[in-house]
Amino acid sequence: MLKKKKIDKERLNKTVIDARKNQEQRERGYREQALKLYPWICTRCTREFNRQNIIELTVHHKDHNHDNNPTDGSNWELLCIYCHENEHSRSLDAEYGELVSDNQPKQSATHTPFADLKALLNKNT
Repeated sequence: MLKKKKIDKERLNKTVIDARKNQEQRERGYREQALKLYPWICTRCTREFNRQNIIELTVHHKDHNHDNNPTDGSNWELLCIYCHENEHSRSLDAEYGELVSDNQPKQSATHTPFADLKALLNKNT
């Protein structure tokens, strides 16, 4: 019986040591750092989070580079999952709009619908 208690205690100690090591590794991760640096509020919609719903708060990399993780958090912002999805959708839409074929130069819109408005208004009076 004494041998079994010793084995159980060693196993428990190993489990606690492993858990603490894993916790330290997680805390070094950028999400944990960002959650310590910033208030638990979505930067876009200002929704507030607590321990029950913190899983819905994500870290967005402003420059979209997940390897750029300065410890001061200057490349991060906290966004709820909905605003985060919206942010990435907008970026994809912007990239799609910039796509042009190799043999065509990029053209921007040049139409100005109200350019002659003053002349049209004066014409009717």
